[in-house]
Amino acid sequence: MTIRLGLSLPQAQQYDIGRDVPDVARTAEQIGYESLWVYERALFPEPATQGLYGVEGLAWPDMYRGVPEPLVTLTLAVTATERARLGTSVLVAPLHNPFQLAKSLATLDAASGGRVVAGFGTGWSLDEYAAAGIAPFEERGKILDEVIDVCRGLWGPDPVSYEGRHSKIASAVVAPKPARPIPILVPTNSKKAMTRLVDRLDGWMPIAMGAEQLATQWRQLQDLAAERGRTAPIETVVRVNAVATAKAYDGADRSPFQGSVDQIVEDLAAHVVEGLDEFFFELQGQARDAQELKDVAAEVYEKVRAAGL
Repeated sequence: MTIRLGLSLPQAQQYDIGRDVPDVARTAEQIGYESLWVYERALFPEPATQGLYGVEGLAWPDMYRGVPEPLVTLTLAVTATERARLGTSVLVAPLHNPFQLAKSLATLDAASGGRVVAGFGTGWSLDEYAAAGIAPFEERGKILDEVIDVCRGLWGPDPVSYEGRHSKIASAVVAPKPARPIPILVPTNSKKAMTRLVDRLDGWMPIAMGAEQLATQWRQLQDLAAERGRTAPIETVVRVNAVATAKAYDGADRSPFQGSVDQIVEDLAAHVVEGLDEFFFELQGQARDAQELKDVAAEVYEKVRAAGL
């Protein structure tokens, strides 16, 4: 089975966003990558008021300092590419005004000729929720549902009407429309999130943290889909947070996707199961500059394909 491969665009501090994002996007597409991805980190509290992912004592990585806005970053990649899908993994949807977010995504999709993938999450940073001022952290699930509703409404036929807590549209023409229905994907870390996906959304965005764990989660999601009578296929895009090193990592404590490119490819092979049809690599954090990122991305792509994946 041949999987689709994607690459994260450069958003870390060592990159020149205006120069490096189009450059890396163009090169990645030329290499053969079929999708390009951005993530959202709205701010970096200093001193930290909360641990990474809300875990006490877990430090925020320096890579999260000064992360550019995700949709602006994707916009820089639009005219530099022709075919690659342009995705968010993930955009913290409740930090955004639902109407403006839906319109921005529709505009980006229209501009790119129908290449946008909307990966939404609810986030975990209390500081980001306080700064955004849209809704309290405790209401993040409800706000995500409203964002989804508003997106579906705005992306559909005119006139658009909607009555929600934050968005109220009596009857209006809202354009431009996306070039095609934009798929909405989410990660899942609870039964409620899985149910939302199965009942309402297009696909799943897990993180590859272990082959057995990933396969188990995928089976659980498929079982829930069957139980709830879903007939539409579930699109999957798996995020691979890789740490590529020049030499093989020979420690017994090696984590998946940590080590040489050959080790990363071996780990990828172990994670590929039926139905998980797209994986994208997060490689930007370790690279010193855009050239090194492009070089590592090219080596990863070539060796994945050489391995028959």
